[in-house]
Amino acid sequence: MAPRQGRYQPAREFHVVVLGAGGVGKSCLTAQFVHNEWIESYDPTIEDSYRAQVAVDGRQVVLEILDTAGTEQFVAMRDLYMKTGQGFLLVFSITSASSLTELAGLRDEIIRIKDDENVPIVICGNKADLEDQRCVPRTKGFSISQRWGAPYYEASARTKTNVDEVFIDLCRQMLRKDDAGEGYLEEDKEYDPYSISYYKKKRKQRRSDRDRDPHRPKCVIL
Repeated sequence: MAPRQGRYQPAREFHVVVLGAGGVGKSCLTAQFVHNEWIESYDPTIEDSYRAQVAVDGRQVVLEILDTAGTEQFVAMRDLYMKTGQGFLLVFSITSASSLTELAGLRDEIIRIKDDENVPIVICGNKADLEDQRCVPRTKGFSISQRWGAPYYEASARTKTNVDEVFIDLCRQMLRKDDAGEGYLEEDKEYDPYSISYYKKKRKQRRSDRDRDPHRPKCVIL
C-alpha cells in the first residue's frame, strides 16, 4: 500500500510594510532579504514592492513587502499602507537617536488605524556594523521592545546580520494571528486593493519622469 500523503497546504500570503525614518536602510534591508544583495546606492524618494516566498517552520509563506522609502511626507499614503498591511517592520538606525524616537509615533498610528494593540511588529535597529558610530544603546532598544511587547533585533543590511531573522519573526507572528482567525484583510470589508495600485501607479509615473531627467542628481548612501 502506498504511504498516505499529508494534506497539501497552500502557501499563506501576507502583506508586510517596512516603515522608518529616511536613511535608516529600509530599502537595503528589504533588497538584502529578497535578492541577497547589498545596494550601495538607491533613490530614497521611491517606494517599491517586493515578493518573496520563504519557509517558516515547515510552512510556505509568500510575502508582499512594501518598502515605504520616501513616503514619510505623504501621510495619506502611509495611512493606506498601515490599513492594508498585516505585519510591520519598524526600522531605525543605531547611529541615529532621532530615528528611534520617530518609531513611537509610527507604532501609535498603526495601532490607531488597525484598532488592535497586538499588531504583528518587529523592531529593527539597522546598521549594526557601524558600532563605532552607535548613538542608541542596546539597552534602550530592549527597553522599548519590552514596553511595546515586540521583538527587537539589531541588524546590518551590509553584512546581512539578522536580516532573515527579522522577517521570519514577523512571519511567525502573522501566522499565529492568521491561525487564530484574526486576519486583517478578511475582516476589513472596506479594503480596496485598487487603492494601493492607484498610488503605486502614480508614483511609478513620477519615478519614470525623474529617471528621464538628465540633470537629476544621484543619491549615494554610505
